[in-house]
Amino acid sequence: MIKMTNYKQQSILAAGFILVACFFKPIQSKSVNLLTNQSNSKDAMKEVRTIDSIYSPPPVHFVGDGFRVHSLITPRGPIRSMRMNPFIMLDYNAPHFFSPSTKPRGVDIHPHRGFETVTIAYQGEITHRDNKGGGGIIGPGDVQWMTAASGVLHEEFHSESYSKEGGIFQMVQLWVNLPAKYKMSQPKYQPILKDSLVNVSVGSNSSVELVAGSYADVRGPAETFSPLHISNVQLSGEDVVPFSFPSNWNVGILVLEGALMVNGNHEVVKNHFAVMAHNASSFELRALEGETKILLLAGEPLEEPIVSYGPFVMNTEEEIRQAITDFQQGVFGDWPQD
Repeated sequence: MIKMTNYKQQSILAAGFILVACFFKPIQSKSVNLLTNQSNSKDAMKEVRTIDSIYSPPPVHFVGDGFRVHSLITPRGPIRSMRMNPFIMLDYNAPHFFSPSTKPRGVDIHPHRGFETVTIAYQGEITHRDNKGGGGIIGPGDVQWMTAASGVLHEEFHSESYSKEGGIFQMVQLWVNLPAKYKMSQPKYQPILKDSLVNVSVGSNSSVELVAGSYADVRGPAETFSPLHISNVQLSGEDVVPFSFPSNWNVGILVLEGALMVNGNHEVVKNHFAVMAHNASSFELRALEGETKILLLAGEPLEEPIVSYGPFVMNTEEEIRQAITDFQQGVFGDWPQD
């Protein structure tokens, strides 16, 4: 049993555990495995990376009172963290109307250690603050990239202006695992505004907006600790947008708007997540009709154990116990006074 040293630490850690309560219970979601339905041609399999499975959005739940999310990637599913490693968690707040409020909704102070949080805003505004000096407000198209590493305390809320006005809110939060050798490095914060994202035009009206990694020999602005790719892809009309990643990389696609056709023969609809197979490097995407927007994730898997407990993600149980002890003893630091 964990003994908390004071009420404030107990409340902060409890908030962190509530934040990731979904980590410790299976989440119901329908999936369709497509590998058995693919072409039997060995040549075709070598040439095209096909879809492994397509996942429907699991039931929504609230993180705090400000984030109404489908938890698609978690240690226990529906898409397991090891399957999409280094992306070990994905919460998707599909478009949802929040009424005006005098008090910003969100998640109060909680700790993290051993990974990075990447928050992508599509509609609405999010304000972030941590006890290492990182923070700011992001709006549509902006990204907050927080490296928790050896440990931070942080909070995240709707911005005051958005709270007062209300409106549609849409966002994605990813947890990106850190290699073992960087888990105890210094925390840092990257504010990545939309104007700094790198946009690559493809075809007539399609584009790849790079957050991290590269496309067509162009790199996105985010600094990463392992090879990975994060981009918003806009697909328009009949444009075919090609991608290629090493076949051992884990690749996933979240459809944010519209519907998607993969390799000309498999449809992925709005709010669904496609996990790609490891049978080839290259694949092609196009809109099924009209305009389609997706979040594309690809990364080299970290061949290391993953041990997670609430807001801590390490490599061993002993490291988890140490994280709890360090938090109790104030190693993560104090919360700044206003």
